[in-house]
Amino acid sequence: MHTGPSTLDRQAAFEAFLVEQREQDLLRFITCGSVDDGKSTLIGRLLWDAQQLYDDQLATLTAESKRYGTQGDDIDFALLVDGLAAEREQGITIDVAYRFFATQRRKFIVADTPGHEQYTRNMITGASTAQVAVLLIDARQGVLTQTRRHAYLVSLVGIKHVVLAINKMDLAGYAQDVAEGIEADFRAFAETLGFASITAIPVSALKGDNIAERGNAMGWYRGPTLLAYLETVDARTDESGGALFPIQLVNRPNSDFRGFSGTLARGTLKPGDTVRVTASGQTAEVQRIVTFDGDLPALEAGRAATLTLNREIDASRGDVLTAAASPVDMTDQFEATVVWLHEEAGLPGRSYDLKLATQDGKATLSRIKHQVDVNTLAHRAARTLELNDIARCQLTLSRPLAFATYEEAPALGSFILIDRFSHATVAAGMIHHSLRRAQNVHRQALAINRPARERLNGHRGKVLWFTGLSGSGKSTLANALEIALHERGIRTYLLDGDNIRQGLNQDLGFTDSDRVENIRRIAEVARLMMDAGVVVMTAFISPFQRERAMARERVGDDDFLEIHVNTSLEECEKRDVKGLYGKARRGEIPNMTGINSPYEPPEAPDFVANAGQESLERLVEKLLPVVLAAVEERPEEG
Repeated sequence: MHTGPSTLDRQAAFEAFLVEQREQDLLRFITCGSVDDGKSTLIGRLLWDAQQLYDDQLATLTAESKRYGTQGDDIDFALLVDGLAAEREQGITIDVAYRFFATQRRKFIVADTPGHEQYTRNMITGASTAQVAVLLIDARQGVLTQTRRHAYLVSLVGIKHVVLAINKMDLAGYAQDVAEGIEADFRAFAETLGFASITAIPVSALKGDNIAERGNAMGWYRGPTLLAYLETVDARTDESGGALFPIQLVNRPNSDFRGFSGTLARGTLKPGDTVRVTASGQTAEVQRIVTFDGDLPALEAGRAATLTLNREIDASRGDVLTAAASPVDMTDQFEATVVWLHEEAGLPGRSYDLKLATQDGKATLSRIKHQVDVNTLAHRAARTLELNDIARCQLTLSRPLAFATYEEAPALGSFILIDRFSHATVAAGMIHHSLRRAQNVHRQALAINRPARERLNGHRGKVLWFTGLSGSGKSTLANALEIALHERGIRTYLLDGDNIRQGLNQDLGFTDSDRVENIRRIAEVARLMMDAGVVVMTAFISPFQRERAMARERVGDDDFLEIHVNTSLEECEKRDVKGLYGKARRGEIPNMTGINSPYEPPEAPDFVANAGQESLERLVEKLLPVVLAAVEERPEEG
């Protein structure tokens, strides 16, 4: 009978284990592969064979095997890991499940990652901290698309050691030629992925063959068991390179103490070492390495602590301390591999929040160079990023951030992108290099600045952003307002959607990605013209809230007036001056806003023009004083 420690002994056993684990090496590994290849069962069998189960866990497992299990009266080992009710009912893994166990030779943290394609984001989470990947393949199915996808992702996050666990050999008759054929197929695919080692182990997770013991069914196999491999693999990473310490918090509990808290991402630090603040270049010596349990003589990579320095320096959360002799660079443009993790497509020109170590910023997908076909690893053109796409992209940041390449330092070379409206994490990325133009292009200081131009004009420059459906009356209202402003000596310019598309944006169509780029260009032109002291009026549908927010941010909140020309779709269709709605209803126009492409009305516009209910004269009469109040402020001295 398989028994473990009683519940009463658990605390004592755990405390003894904590003491022992300090002396042991820790290996982090993941199980991955296609759905239903047996990942959870394999981990359950590992825990069982390593005798890491307590009596109450065994009792629960036995009961739940009868209720949810797929093995009849036998134990269903997958239930040890599949913790979510939905997983147990469907027999799949949805979230990442972490388990901690140990043998006499090593301690382990294993992440069971989901196999379904729609949960790729969860697999990335589990792989991001792993040193070894156990990639399962169903012996009856061979190498599948999701097998290739997970192998490629494993290589992207820098895992160098892969166990090819050819599972369910009991259902393939334990045939040697089956295992060897699968191994050959995988090695051919993975030839360019840069793995340091690929170890193929034929197993039966359900029966226990080659998990911890060899069994008698595969006498032809002479390699290690899975557990023996995990106990002995040398997965140490190259820790060469200077110390990297992203500051998470300035720790100042009282006036007598000031320290910088964070986790050392690379290298080592000890008192007396000289560190440099990347952004400012200031240097100081490490005085103390403070932890809850007392000061440390040295800080190793992966450990958290608070550093005190021998002199005051200007540093805060988001700054990066490095070894003074090994500084890192800063950039506002870089090239990276991006894994798209959200159902809503990623569009070039769209702005996202970016988190890089403890640094925050705003990032724009400036270019998608190519997408990677996970089956062939071939490159193909792409204009958008869809869920689970993997692509090489160029990104532009709102401000320079400290970085390293992912290969040099994953903590400072990896980032996530966050949707600025839903706050959902939409992508994960790994930096390859800074773009050269990030160092070559600098903003030029001009002798004649905006306040000087505004003084000459006698009024401030502003951007009036008219938005609404096609046919709502945006251009008509903007034109009438311009006449009224011109009569009062206000220098203006009207940027109209149709006119711009005949010149500056004639290369753009009407797909979502083209619409995003259209608005990005207009926002840049409007900002430049406003800098010349002109009141710029833009009359564009600009259907997406994100791009209007981007335009406001680029121009500046104080200089941007959003004017919603609020005309109903029914009224716009009645007008249909250009005949566009009729064509869209007949299916002749595929991306018509309001018909087969969305329009997102402003949530808090600066002015609402109900063009379907009030006359043009009345709208100008109401809008004019709002604009005059904004532009007739006294220009700043300078």
